[in-house]
Amino acid sequence: MQINVKIGASSLACLALASLVAGAAGAAVTAEISPAIAAAVADPARPDTDRARDANRKPAETLSFAGVKAGDQVGELLPGGGYFTRLLSKTVGLAGHVYGLAPPRAADASPDTPDFAARVKVIAADPAYANVSVVLHPLTEISFPVPLDLVWTTQNYHDLHNVPGLDVIAFDRRVFAALKPGGIFFVLDHVAAPGSGDRDTKTLHRIDPETVKREALAAGFVFVGSSDLLRRAEDPHTATVFDPLIRGKTDQFMLKFRKP
Repeated sequence: MQINVKIGASSLACLALASLVAGAAGAAVTAEISPAIAAAVADPARPDTDRARDANRKPAETLSFAGVKAGDQVGELLPGGGYFTRLLSKTVGLAGHVYGLAPPRAADASPDTPDFAARVKVIAADPAYANVSVVLHPLTEISFPVPLDLVWTTQNYHDLHNVPGLDVIAFDRRVFAALKPGGIFFVLDHVAAPGSGDRDTKTLHRIDPETVKREALAAGFVFVGSSDLLRRAEDPHTATVFDPLIRGKTDQFMLKFRKP
């Protein structure tokens, strides 16, 4: 099933049709960009460095495909620099909340050990993002303060395969447990060569989307659909995603799963 998200499907008839065909194999589902998402992307408080990435990351369409809406309780796994954290915060509004989950930095960690929570802590301390909280948990023991409408992860699901001692299907089961019935697990990541499984997760920082599907389904999720929005046929899948010739322009997949 391929879901292609585009701006401008404004009629109720179009939205009703999209709903009817969402379960059909090969169906193309259009999604309207909500006012909340449009306002979040247009927010003048967003850093210029984030705006410069919008052309490649297509945030409005991505948020729309995931189904983010005002009032949602969202868990964001490994928020990184907070590109989507800010957008999620503004989209869900003060009636919603974004919980940025990152592993705590060990007390005896060496100075060069990354602090995965540092940048999202800065966002959470900003009054403009009062609905953002930091949740510190080892990735083997994730949990959130409230049941969630959406768990969101972008460009880092592959990293789970590189965490010592982490069973990724067990991790997905904890994501499943964190969601309300009907809640969504949204995964966006860099595409690896077909059939490569998790072979390239550490070297090229890519993963075969079929591997993600298999793991999520094994954890109990139902596959909702995928989007070709960020697919790029010119990417040969042989270079690391940090290669200057391809960085920011990799072939990427978006997958959407639901907790029954």
